Amino acid sequence: WQTLVGGLLLHLSWKLGWVEINLCSRSEILSWLPASVLFVGIIYAGSRSLSRLPIPVFLTVHNAAEVITCGFQKFVQKEQTSHLKVCSVLFLLAAAVCLPLCDAQFDPNGYLWALIHLVCVGAYKVFHKLWKPGSLSDLDQQYINYVFSILLCPSGDLFSALDFPFLYFYRFHSSCCASGLLGFFLMLHTVKLKSSTTSGQYAAWSFLAK
Repeated sequence: WQTLVGGLLLHLSWKLGWVEINLCSRSEILSWLPASVLFVGIIYAGSRSLSRLPIPVFLTVHNAAEVITCGFQKFVQKEQTSHLKVCSVLFLLAAAVCLPLCDAQFDPNGYLWALIHLVCVGAYKVFHKLWKPGSLSDLDQQYINYVFSILLCPSGDLFSALDFPFLYFYRFHSSCCASGLLGFFLMLHTVKLKSSTTSGQYAAWSFLAK
C-alpha cells in the first residue's frame, strides 16, 4: 500500500508536470535494478521486523546501517573519516548489539528480519555510492524503485495477507495511505534538499535526522 500510494503520487506529479522524470535509457534502468531489489528487501524485511519489534528498537537497529557504509568508505575506498564520525558509528553499533542482550521480550525472528533490513539498507547505500550516475536522476531512481516494489511486493505474503486480522478495517488502510503520502513528501523534500545543498551540508542534515 505504501509504495503503491507513493508510486501513484509520483506518477501523477510527473504527468501533471510538477516533477521531471526521464526513463529513456533502457540500459540505465537495467543497471539500477539491483538497487531496486535491495529497496524491496528494505521494505519487506523492515515490515516483518516492525510487526515483531517495538519502533524504538527497530530504529536503533536501522541506524546501525551506517556501520556498513562507514566501513566501506574507510576500508574499501580508503577515504579519510573523521574521528567524530567513527565514534558516532561505533556508538550506533554498540547500541544495536546491546539491544538483543538486554531485551526482556527478545524475539529472534524480529531481530533476524531487522538484521536483514540493516544489511539491505547498508548494501543499498554502498551500491548508490558505486553506481556511476548517468541520465537517471534521484526521482528517476525512486520511480523505478516504486514500480519494481509494486510488482514484486504482493508476491511475498499474498495468501497469508488474506488472513490479516485488520484487512477490512478502514483505519488500517487509511493509515497505510497516510504513511505512503508522508513518505512521498519526505522523499520529495529529501531530493530537493540534496539538490540545493552541498554534499557536506546534506550529510550533516542526514546525521542530525538520525
